Amino acid sequence: MKLKDLDIIVTAPPAPGWGGRYWILVKLTTDNGITGWGECYAASVGPDAMRAVITDVFSRHMQGENPENIELMFRRAYSSGFTQRPDLTVMGAFSGLEIACWDILGKARERPVWALLGGRMNERIRAYTYLYPLDRHVMLDFWTSAEMAAESAADCVARGYTAIKVDPAGPYTMRGGHMPAMSDISMSVAFCRAIREAVGDRADILFGTHGQFTTAGAIRLGRAIAPYDPLWYEEPIPPDNIAQMAEVARATGIPVATGERLCTKAEFAPVLRQGAASILQPALGRAGGIWEAKKIAIMAEAYNAQLAPHLYAGPVEWAANIHLAASIPNLLMIETIETPFHNALIKGSLRVENGFVTPPETPGLGIELDEALARAHPYRGDGLHLEMQDAPCDYVEGNAFQGGAPPLEQ
Repeated sequence: MKLKDLDIIVTAPPAPGWGGRYWILVKLTTDNGITGWGECYAASVGPDAMRAVITDVFSRHMQGENPENIELMFRRAYSSGFTQRPDLTVMGAFSGLEIACWDILGKARERPVWALLGGRMNERIRAYTYLYPLDRHVMLDFWTSAEMAAESAADCVARGYTAIKVDPAGPYTMRGGHMPAMSDISMSVAFCRAIREAVGDRADILFGTHGQFTTAGAIRLGRAIAPYDPLWYEEPIPPDNIAQMAEVARATGIPVATGERLCTKAEFAPVLRQGAASILQPALGRAGGIWEAKKIAIMAEAYNAQLAPHLYAGPVEWAANIHLAASIPNLLMIETIETPFHNALIKGSLRVENGFVTPPETPGLGIELDEALARAHPYRGDGLHLEMQDAPCDYVEGNAFQGGAPPLEQ
């Protein structure tokens, strides 16, 4: 069995676009007709450029190879161009292609992917969700309303979720890290207080910041929200400054989570060695794929750390997360995004039920992808999957991060 053909689909979820402006889906076909699906979570260049990178990585390192030889193909891609170091764009391309190889291997053996990763450790996987506006909420008001956030949190708990994520702490700006505005700290406290009052001890609060703060600013904010006992403080400072992230972890007493922007075991290992985070959040469509994420999980286990695979993407990466999560002993939970488009794209083949996901028994990733639907929603914009604003923190009028949603007209 050899890898033969590659197809790339860039699909755009309908507004408001939870999961990003577009998802880069890859379809691999073998010489004996088995197809596999993957998803590339690489957002540092536009989708046209990524098409070229994905095609180059496939034709240069994978085409004509047995899909079983994942380690060999990884080493080729990782070392190409005399790098042998994490390259976000190349690894983002390889990650989606690697996920598709696992889908092929599971289908060829008529076994789910988790069965090829050491078997099923977890029969039910705890899920969490970001707080999104309810139908009755005005979206633009939602991101700065502690009352609406509490209503959304209560709705999530009523649907079975035991953990919810929120990030009201200021702008998503390319100028980070910055010192938070006092109004941002006050709003963050108000959000945590209202959510805790709404859900009590039925759900954990996961507090995100998108790596926006200086070390001192992250410590100030962390100490302010600590009385509401958040389960984690996500990326409190830019993720490349590991020593300073460890300082935040020591100073606040809140478990630090990081990893959605990290790539391969080479970037995760120092996080563990320096005690910067006790919860790792690899995005499987970026970090190197399923096999590399399994290695990261094994490293984390040795440091008594847990994994919470990240998702701000489509349902193919989510499927990969589920299979990894099923196979590891140090799982905390996985992120989920529930929208009609996510569900329709995989024809309801994977679902959150009462706040948990059951790993599929069907071969491969266990998804049936609606290829026609994916092609019917091409991305025609010129923005990146996610973008940071140029404007700095506003210390006068206050700030709002609008949940990663693109403009409604897109």
